[in-house]
Amino acid sequence: MSVIKSLLNSRYFFWAVLGVPALIMIRGYLSESLYYGELMHVSGEVSGRFLIITMAVTPLRFMLPNARWPMWLLHRRRYLGVATFGYALLHTLFYLQKTAALPKILAESLMFEFWTGWLAFLIFIALAATSNDRSARLLKAAWKKLHRWVYAAAALSFLHWIFIAFNFLPGLIHALVLAALETIRIWKSRQRTAA
Repeated sequence: MSVIKSLLNSRYFFWAVLGVPALIMIRGYLSESLYYGELMHVSGEVSGRFLIITMAVTPLRFMLPNARWPMWLLHRRRYLGVATFGYALLHTLFYLQKTAALPKILAESLMFEFWTGWLAFLIFIALAATSNDRSARLLKAAWKKLHRWVYAAAALSFLHWIFIAFNFLPGLIHALVLAALETIRIWKSRQRTAA
């Protein structure tokens, strides 16, 4: 039992689990068993879902104060955030490799459904680059302010998903789930402040 517990608490095991979808996508891409549209959809969706899980940790702690697993997730929130960026990066690389023409990329980047994604990605780069203890120590209070930009990145990501997808409904549903969780977080935070 202690071996299983040790394995589940291992960051290397956690990273391996987070990396499984990427391995499946890359294998599918190299073997041509997944076509471009599927890769773009799946890589973006996985990134969006990891973003929701990352941002859901605090609301879940508020909703389930006696449960242990939200605390377990809290200790791994940075890993989840970096995984969100990793899948956004993979999504971007698939797009750049397929498009492979700078004039087309620049022209598309002016369209609402594209620039929202690019802007979210730039924010994710800053967040991922500073998701470490050294950056937190160096930036001090500014670190928290910087990482609050995740809310802007989330809004932009889901706008990108809703407006670029053939079917806007899945993106909208994911956005509403995140909005509901954030509403709970704000409500519970205000209750705590008032108490």
